[in-house]
Amino acid sequence: MVQEEKSMTDEVKGSEGKENEENMSGDKVSGSKSSGNYNHRKKRGVWILAGALVVLLAVYFGLMAWNKHQEKKEEQQAKADTVHVTDTDAEDIVSLKFDMGNGEMEFTKEDGTWYYAPDRDFPLNQSYPEDMTAAAGSITADRELTDGDSLEDYGLDDPVYTLEYTDTDGNVTEVYFGNMTGDYYYVTAGNTGNVYTVESMIIDSFNYTLNDIAQFDEYPSIGSGNLVREVITQNGETTTYDSENKDQEEDIAAVAGGLGAVSLSEAADYSVEDEDLAGYGLDEASRITVEVTYTKDDEENLMTLYIGGEDGNGNRYVMINNSRIVYLISDEICGNILNS
Repeated sequence: MVQEEKSMTDEVKGSEGKENEENMSGDKVSGSKSSGNYNHRKKRGVWILAGALVVLLAVYFGLMAWNKHQEKKEEQQAKADTVHVTDTDAEDIVSLKFDMGNGEMEFTKEDGTWYYAPDRDFPLNQSYPEDMTAAAGSITADRELTDGDSLEDYGLDDPVYTLEYTDTDGNVTEVYFGNMTGDYYYVTAGNTGNVYTVESMIIDSFNYTLNDIAQFDEYPSIGSGNLVREVITQNGETTTYDSENKDQEEDIAAVAGGLGAVSLSEAADYSVEDEDLAGYGLDEASRITVEVTYTKDDEENLMTLYIGGEDGNGNRYVMINNSRIVYLISDEICGNILNS
């Protein structure tokens, strides 16, 4: 009996063990199926996102292309609607003449360089004629008047301003400005008889004086901190102020203050001839020579000023180094430079 019970017990245990093994095997199969489903869903989600991204990119680039097309179309339409009074590329203009209220100015271009026609030695800042020709060759109108009155009624029989330019083919374009109407001028070009209204701001492109368009010399930054020495020669006598001389500290401060206050912004003559120097008191026999040694970037530099006579308006005539420009510097500043 004991042996039979033991045998039955072993059978029960064996049955239970087999059942447990089957359950574990089932769990493994179930886990494998669950993991496979998860990976499938994950991959499917990635493909959906990728597809959505492709669609969004296609829409984005499509919109960009459409916007560019629309912008180009609008730009072309705007150009088509623009009323041109003049239409010449600035590079094709070789001479320019105008009178915009500051007297007549005339410029010519040779080998890519612009010159002030009355004085080819004038130190012309090239950016001005370049900007002027760009403006002259592209004057646009707010509107063109049709079936209008006579030129006299618009003040164009006796224009207030005139402009003329010549292109590389020798074609001459003339533009006349008459009366104002609000913020616009009545304008006509050549002998066409056509009358336009043009914004008054166009005048600003030409409203300069010689002083405005001159390319003045560069003047160094000088003060008591970088002034090394100043040597003044007048009537054959020489006076030296040296920063290393402790007894001249006040003198150095005074002359440095004068040198530091100089501004080369106004000229009496833009390209003086040798024979005219005496008229400014700048000939060798009359002028005062000031040799200035100063430091810049730890290196010593030399500048020479020539101080001449007075202009009668509180200024003195001054030249710098080898420049041919005669500047106007206040008598007070010159006095400080000379420590007088």
